[in-house]
Amino acid sequence: MCGITGWVSFHSDARTQTPVIEAMTATLAPRGPDAGGVWLGERAAIGHRRLAVIDLEGGVQPMTDRPDEPAIVLSYSGEVYNHHHLRAELRRRGHVFRTRSDTEVVLRAYAEWGEAVAEHLEGMFAFAVWDEREQRLLLVRDRLGVKPLHWAAVDGGLAFASEPKALFAHPEIRPRVDADGLREAYSLLFNTGPTVWSGVREVEPGGLLVLDRDGIRERRYWQLEAAPHTDDRDTTVERVRELVGAAAHSQLEADVPLCSLLSGGLDSTVLTALLAGELRSRQGPQARIRSYAVDYSDQAVEFTGDVLRTGHDTPYAVEAGAFIGTDHSTVVLDPRSLLDPAHRTAVVVARDSPIGVGDMDTSLYLLFGEIRQHSTVAVSGEAADEVFGGYPWFHSPKALAAGTFPWLLVTGDEAAMPLNPELDLRIAEFRDDTYRTALAAVPHLDGETPAEHRQRELQHLSLTRWLRQLLHRKDRLSMAQGLEVRVPYCDHRLVEYAFTTPWALKSHDGREKSLLRAAGAGLAPDSVLHRPKNHYPATHHPDYNRGLQQLARDALAAEQVRALTDETRLKPCLDTPSDRLEWGHRLRLERVVDLALWLDHYRPELAL
Repeated sequence: MCGITGWVSFHSDARTQTPVIEAMTATLAPRGPDAGGVWLGERAAIGHRRLAVIDLEGGVQPMTDRPDEPAIVLSYSGEVYNHHHLRAELRRRGHVFRTRSDTEVVLRAYAEWGEAVAEHLEGMFAFAVWDEREQRLLLVRDRLGVKPLHWAAVDGGLAFASEPKALFAHPEIRPRVDADGLREAYSLLFNTGPTVWSGVREVEPGGLLVLDRDGIRERRYWQLEAAPHTDDRDTTVERVRELVGAAAHSQLEADVPLCSLLSGGLDSTVLTALLAGELRSRQGPQARIRSYAVDYSDQAVEFTGDVLRTGHDTPYAVEAGAFIGTDHSTVVLDPRSLLDPAHRTAVVVARDSPIGVGDMDTSLYLLFGEIRQHSTVAVSGEAADEVFGGYPWFHSPKALAAGTFPWLLVTGDEAAMPLNPELDLRIAEFRDDTYRTALAAVPHLDGETPAEHRQRELQHLSLTRWLRQLLHRKDRLSMAQGLEVRVPYCDHRLVEYAFTTPWALKSHDGREKSLLRAAGAGLAPDSVLHRPKNHYPATHHPDYNRGLQQLARDALAAEQVRALTDETRLKPCLDTPSDRLEWGHRLRLERVVDLALWLDHYRPELAL
């Protein structure tokens, strides 16, 4: 996994701008701690930071098609899991390879298929190709948007980067936030395209962008489609197991230590069992995969259920690890480490955004830091809830009947940032307009029942919006620690198959994730297999709540923070005794603290 950046301008000579591309590339060093490089031509400057995972010696970037007078220059981030198959096909077509890296496969595939290269790739990726012959830049992002890719206009062209912080190292791009950016950040709608930063956009998941002398052209090369599902229940269950198994099989390849994230829930346990089985088939019956879980020093005593969490994870994770036969570790965190300003600042800088989930972000960042001491690649069960219908809103009559994004019934205004009403952001109106636009993008089949129609809407919204911020969180916090996280449930073949499967099959046993539970029979202990959905854990220690309240008071001492927030709505959160602070009120305080850290680090121009 890596970081990519650069720019193309038809109005200037990039060869005179070495310090600029080096500065942009340097901001991405945490994403690529192993190596870095730049390439400059007359119209293009390309930078790369590398986290070496496959072909440690041969995958150096930026990569060119030939050493002298290159016609194609590639800066690539990600993993293409079908690179062996593509390499064989490209060799049959006459291509000669000098490395065994998947990077070179992408390079040669572009030489063969041009911008249609995207449709041949399976995996998670974001890359830029500069074609010297055609004087054309191609930006490509994977189908689900696992890997980030941002861009902004510059004189005569555009700049691109894995993260906005690299764009801000370009002299023409400054950190600026306007009312539209605040609406995007705090409405919790997770649009694809616009960002909190004025003028900075994302290449859409399943999308590509082409820049040449005629201008910018964007298009989607993949999106979810509705299609008839003809498999019966048994066939569907078997097909799901095959697809999840194939994804796990393909994503086990690495030339560096690899581990699994094992929370003790259904998703991660099934996935870890498949990975462990595949590892034993390759290395022998004694092979054991490392697995990791996170916990808090107070959980065994202080755990309190809430709208997102029904139980303490650790006992289930330990049981699952023993059942599968992993080398399992639990990383235990205390309130002091979660409140540490250095840790919280690192998280905000990693995200390039004031929007996060407080202690859950900090704990994930610290967990990844511990894992990185032993492994370079981790495999995660992220996205199973979106794919198989695991969230409460898929099963709630209130959510099914609601005329808005279903997660707002969980987060709602209680968890939203209490913004100053004088800003007049009209977030409610923005939510309504965005919801109508989102529903218009949902594909349907003729003859759907109203119930099936609504469930398809909820799944499409979850896969194209809610999942976006979870993938963003996992990518940024893992890459800030130099750790690659793979997400097999985002395999597009699995996602496509599940999306076309009728809801009656997805919930055939009357519970969430029926298909995955049936497909995972025998892979997990019964206690895990039949356990209710449990979200990522949060600490419940009164010392954390007390410390958070103080951090929020300190944050509100800054004039710029006070100007953006509604202090009257924050007062109950600050005055509530720390042992009775509810999750929603606590999340408000988290947002104020993160806002202060974000403003202090980026010093953005606020054009409100």
